[in-house]
Amino acid sequence: MVKVPLTSNASYLIRQLPAPTAFIDTNFNIVQTSDKWTSLFNKNNECCKSDSLFDVFPDLSHKWKMVIENCFNGNPQPMGIHKATDCDGQELWFEWSNAPWYDVDENIVGAIIQLSNITDAVNNELELNKKELFLQQQAEISKIGRWEYNIAENQLIWCETTKAIHEVPQNFSPNIENALFYYKEGHSRNTISMALYEAQNKGKAWSNLKLQIITATGKEKWVMAGGKPIYNKGEMVGLIGTFQDIHEQVEANIKTIDNEKLLRTLIDNLPVNVYIKDTESRKVLINKAECEYLGVKDPKEVIGKNDFDLYPFKTAEKIRAEDLKVMNTLEPIIGKETKKITLDGKSTSFLSSKIPLLNSKGIAYGIVGISLDITKLKEKEKELRNIINIASVQNKKLLNFAHIVSHNLRSHSANFSMLLNFLENEKDEDEKTKIVEMLTKASNSLLETLDNLNEVVSINTNTNIEIKELYLNEKITDAKQGLSSLILNNNAIIENNIPEDFTVSSVPAYLDSILTNFISNAVKYKHPERVAKVELSAEKKDNYSILTIKDNGLGINLEKYGKKLFGMYKTFHDHKDARGIGLYLTKNQIDAMNGKVEVSSVEGEGTEFKIFFNEKN
Repeated sequence: MVKVPLTSNASYLIRQLPAPTAFIDTNFNIVQTSDKWTSLFNKNNECCKSDSLFDVFPDLSHKWKMVIENCFNGNPQPMGIHKATDCDGQELWFEWSNAPWYDVDENIVGAIIQLSNITDAVNNELELNKKELFLQQQAEISKIGRWEYNIAENQLIWCETTKAIHEVPQNFSPNIENALFYYKEGHSRNTISMALYEAQNKGKAWSNLKLQIITATGKEKWVMAGGKPIYNKGEMVGLIGTFQDIHEQVEANIKTIDNEKLLRTLIDNLPVNVYIKDTESRKVLINKAECEYLGVKDPKEVIGKNDFDLYPFKTAEKIRAEDLKVMNTLEPIIGKETKKITLDGKSTSFLSSKIPLLNSKGIAYGIVGISLDITKLKEKEKELRNIINIASVQNKKLLNFAHIVSHNLRSHSANFSMLLNFLENEKDEDEKTKIVEMLTKASNSLLETLDNLNEVVSINTNTNIEIKELYLNEKITDAKQGLSSLILNNNAIIENNIPEDFTVSSVPAYLDSILTNFISNAVKYKHPERVAKVELSAEKKDNYSILTIKDNGLGINLEKYGKKLFGMYKTFHDHKDARGIGLYLTKNQIDAMNGKVEVSSVEGEGTEFKIFFNEKN
């Protein structure tokens, strides 16, 4: 702790201090200096009291003001080195130090600044720095050359490595002009010329300039050039620098860049989505197909985002769990069929593969994903499946129809043959008359069969059916009128619960046939112990208008007859009017309109039919 009273008695002691010393107050004003300070910085030994330290030394670093302020707070810190000019105009280097200035009451009233002349040490350090620069750069970069330019003597010196890079003889004497000539005309020569100009005129160093030279033997080479000015007593005396042959490295880099461009071109033009994710499932690379799928034009809009930024939460959870499994187990997923839903609700089907990316230690640091959009393929598959189903149904119908034609026509043919044989051998006229009557009935039966078969063919081959929107109740009224005799004779009750404005999409004639057949069957096959009751209701659901016809009749054993229910000439009750053609025809009509029919029944309790009219036709 330095205590100096603020009295004139201390002035004599301060003046005798052997080092340049100044006492400044907390406003940075110089209060007292040593004679050594005065002789260095004050002309004619004039006192500079009350002058600010930063006025006397305007080039002092602004940071030093903060250091001195810390000293005022009792926390002295090193200040560093500063160049100053003495009264004789000589440039000197000083190391500055500081200490708090206490009064007799131990209050800090300022700071004590003391200088140490290190000019000789700094000049010696210039030469040392130059050698250290060479050693440092040679240690950092292999096969590096050096050069040095002396401004005063206009002399340029190349080391052996530098000469070897230029492919000149070791006795070659370079100069600034021919040194610049070796740089390839254009960018390289202009760049190095500008660097030399700014170094000589602005003291600006340059480094890591990647340039091209043409050697003495005519070869083009890539080199890395660096240089900086050197000073002696503040004056630039020359330039020094390094020179490295990086031709193989640059060629390798160019080849790598070309390969990267080739790879990028390849993945951008693949008809599949390609992406790379890091361990946090953030996208680090995507191709054009993935951009298009995510609805962005620039990959930068997606890079860095994870699945939770791009997909709904549940979808993102599944994707993330799958990513973690691949990275933890190191087992790839190949060709897995998945469905993704984007934030805008777009649903797409993919064949997805995920492959772990491994580092040199075999640890996964991300995944490569490849997804093939199979949405259209799935749609085509669905269409094909529908076509196959339709073809299968049609094939079954065709086989069934062929069987019916073969069986029924063969029966009629056999009957005709037998009756004609009887007629030919019969002598009794009365018997002949009976045989003729039997032939007439057989003929009528054959015509009826042909009419039925013709109607089936008409339904299954008519591709120009016209479907209209029809009021269901109007058609039910028509059907009831046509069946009025049947309904009246059986005392049947028809309970209609269908809204007045309810409509269905149907071929008018088909709807008439469907209503007539289902209502007449409900009445004909009534239970003998109760009044026949038929309930009609309707609703719209899932693109269908659904008509329900429920009766309390005999019912059907579906376990026994379910598969044969809509077969041609299939009957399930002993009824004199049962022909087994009505349900077969109506089922064909419903199928022709892309509809369907469902049945539920309990034997002895009744039957319920649901007819589905397709509203998307």
